Amino acid sequence: MNNFTRANQYQDTLFELIQSLTKSEKRQFNLYVGRLVGNNEAKFYALFKFLEKQKKYDEKAIIDSGIVSKQQLSNLKAHLYKQILTSLRMNPAHKNIRVQIREQLDFATVLYQKGLYKQSLKLLDKAKTMAIENEEKNIAYEIVELEKIIESQYITRSIDTRADELTVQAKELSQQNVITSKLSNLSLQLYGILLKTGYSRNDDELQKINDYFNARLPEFDYNTLGFREKLWLYKAHLWRCFLTQDFLNGYKYAKKWTMLFYEYPKMIQLNPVFYLKGKNYFLESLFFTRQKEEFIKELDFFESEILNSEITLNSNTEILMFQYLYTNKLHKHFIEGSFKDGEYLIDEINEKIVEYQSRIDQHHIVQFYYKIACLYFGMGKNKECIQYLTKIIEAKKLHVGEDLQCFARVLNLIAHYECGLDYHLERQFKETYKFLLKMESLQEVQKIFIESIRSLGDLYPHEFKKEFQNIHRKLQAFEHHPYEKRAFLYLDILSWLESKIANKTVAQIIKEKSKNLN
Repeated sequence: MNNFTRANQYQDTLFELIQSLTKSEKRQFNLYVGRLVGNNEAKFYALFKFLEKQKKYDEKAIIDSGIVSKQQLSNLKAHLYKQILTSLRMNPAHKNIRVQIREQLDFATVLYQKGLYKQSLKLLDKAKTMAIENEEKNIAYEIVELEKIIESQYITRSIDTRADELTVQAKELSQQNVITSKLSNLSLQLYGILLKTGYSRNDDELQKINDYFNARLPEFDYNTLGFREKLWLYKAHLWRCFLTQDFLNGYKYAKKWTMLFYEYPKMIQLNPVFYLKGKNYFLESLFFTRQKEEFIKELDFFESEILNSEITLNSNTEILMFQYLYTNKLHKHFIEGSFKDGEYLIDEINEKIVEYQSRIDQHHIVQFYYKIACLYFGMGKNKECIQYLTKIIEAKKLHVGEDLQCFARVLNLIAHYECGLDYHLERQFKETYKFLLKMESLQEVQKIFIESIRSLGDLYPHEFKKEFQNIHRKLQAFEHHPYEKRAFLYLDILSWLESKIANKTVAQIIKEKSKNLN
């Protein structure tokens, strides 16, 4: 990669912002610029129109266009970036409650600086009420601090007990914000542990996670907690459940997270990202704990919320709705064993991936590829399954999770075996062994399965059924193991083995199991 290409990649934030604009946002920007006298001919507007038409960021083409010199380009881009953000801030679609409160605080600050103290206090009181009602306690604390400054410097004679009221209010808000901050820190730290070390694999690691959690959980009176404090409390507990593979308690806290929004319904519109994430974790926990009926009921409700536009739609939530809805639609077919019925989802997912390719990260794309591969495997379409698994295996340089790489390679072995690709199978064994040897967190389930399936190559056909029964017996011992059970959630090896033993399809086996769920 040459230096020019690096520069292009590094300086493309403006281009990304312009490409993310909707038609209405572009129209708003054109009107905004038009209201500024003489700006229609301004260089920053010419740069906007040029970048709007580009398919990819090309700095050389900008300079060759004569709009701006190379020396002035950086400053012009910064100016354009600021103007676009100013325009977006004025757009009604982005006027959420947080922006409105901040705007009132800004107006009050201007009035204070002009010496219009009573007017400033009136606006601050209105903004503070909005902030407290909408659980924006950080901004509420800022407002109270400004009120204290005005009251302490000037004799407003508003209320005799004003100083005491503000002092108490500041203390309460400060305490609540401290609890929120500690809980959000804990949640983020647990997520960091998950990314760095992965799930607990033995009793020592489990104890370390629990000790870490308990040492950092702040003291609080649950009855005094508001929406935001409870939200972070449930998030912190949920991450601990993920780390310790405690799926039942994970279900409990994911449900608490979701129910919290029903207790504070207006928060669904004010905090749509948190709501969507809570919904996804709730559905995921129902899938992991195999609560089929509740899963299907909640998924149908979630889809109806999206179709009826009950959740705030913006560029951010649009991506999350796609990811979470389609992931759980796939899960529905996995839990039912209705793989063939879900085939229509593949084209829809691929179309969405193309549509959102500049806004969806590679990790989530690869996760979809793995689930599509599992869907094809369940249908018995093993060659199509291999095609998607190959995309994952070849994406190893894109920092795809080690877990996903491992499960993809194991499934790849099974799919090659099912296809009867003997030559390819031997190569797959070698590559899979080579990869697994590098893994520090290889699970016992994976070790046993790889060793067992390789031995099939030395058997006569009439010996296969007995060997499949032997492998199944070994692996079934780990189905409910606290540190091994997760492997079966990502790859249902047991159902595949049962299909070989009973001479049925994987879909038939899972459908039979599905009837007994709940």
